[in-house]
Amino acid sequence: MHKPAAKSIICYNLVMKNRHETKTAIGMMSGTSVDGIDACFVRICGDFSFEILKTHSIGYPAEISEKILAAANNKADTELICKLNFVLGRLFGRCANELIAKTGQKPDFIASHGQTVFHAPKTAEISGINANSTLQIGDISVIAQETGVTTVGNFRARDIAAGGQGAPLVPFADEMIFKKEIPRAIQNIGGISNVTVLSPNCETFAFDIGPGNMLIDYFVKKFFNKPFDKDGEIALSGKIDENWLNELLKEPYYAEFPPKTTGRELFNDEYAQKILKFAPENKNDVIATITALTAKTIAEAYKKFVFPKTEIKEIVLGGGGVYNKAVIAGLKRYLPGIEIKKHADFGINDKYKEALAFAMLGYCTLERIENNLPACTGAKMPVVMGEIAYSG
Repeated sequence: MHKPAAKSIICYNLVMKNRHETKTAIGMMSGTSVDGIDACFVRICGDFSFEILKTHSIGYPAEISEKILAAANNKADTELICKLNFVLGRLFGRCANELIAKTGQKPDFIASHGQTVFHAPKTAEISGINANSTLQIGDISVIAQETGVTTVGNFRARDIAAGGQGAPLVPFADEMIFKKEIPRAIQNIGGISNVTVLSPNCETFAFDIGPGNMLIDYFVKKFFNKPFDKDGEIALSGKIDENWLNELLKEPYYAEFPPKTTGRELFNDEYAQKILKFAPENKNDVIATITALTAKTIAEAYKKFVFPKTEIKEIVLGGGGVYNKAVIAGLKRYLPGIEIKKHADFGINDKYKEALAFAMLGYCTLERIENNLPACTGAKMPVVMGEIAYSG
């Protein structure tokens, strides 16, 4: 049983409220890599200690992944997005039902992040009306119908309505899982790389750094017809083109101050094709350099935005980037002297950490506990995120 972080802002707020009952939940997540759905069956207590009971994953059929990526790259019409919303709802429902069968019991609720197809949280207007927005598909009413379990979802929208970026949301759980007794950077390297800074020296904050595996996967598929660079082998066989790397680092997003968030709305196929014009001819060097970009942007973000607020004694890595040896080598090169750990060192399977996080967020929704962190998202106030589709 994992215990909550001591002296954290979240747990202080929980203590100020009435204690709540223990619930079982299935948390579900599908990220920017668009490879499938991860789910965990978890018991959550009133003090936010938790126990993961079972986990399960399903992959997306190739056709579904292609259509999601088309939508995420702004190449889908409203008919396709409408259909995908219900198709993914059924796939999320299937994943949950398979986990229920493995566990032998139904949970009290399901919490689903859904699949992001567009995220536009920055200031924008249509006819003078604020158009900041986000869209996650995988309809929760379909999940509730397929499973017979009350389902919580659409978390990001409430934070954006409150003036936030709608992300990152996982730091809420990071505080409770990893605690704040020493300065730590909880570094996720999924499709996008993002960091949560946990330190006794400052308030918890977090932000999206830039592309994690997203651009690497694009170029590996384009040049080598593989879904990803297994263990970073291709990158390690190439040479980093320092001139191209320096040009890539000029992307304006990297210089923006947190809170900030990004995704395929910026680092999409069109972006990859644009930067390819200045890439080296050797394809292995392309992969080596674009992989170095992931590590370098993380290091530069720490130097600009983290180190002025707190030192970092250890980095805790999660996401697919954990398995890329070239990324790890880059982090050690660009951030010497900082110990690098993995989620497994804390008894957490990094594959299911974000699913766990959304189970915790869903618990708060049902208990009407504020579950965003304005210092991380930029929201004007704490709010209760999430919408509910009841099973009955």
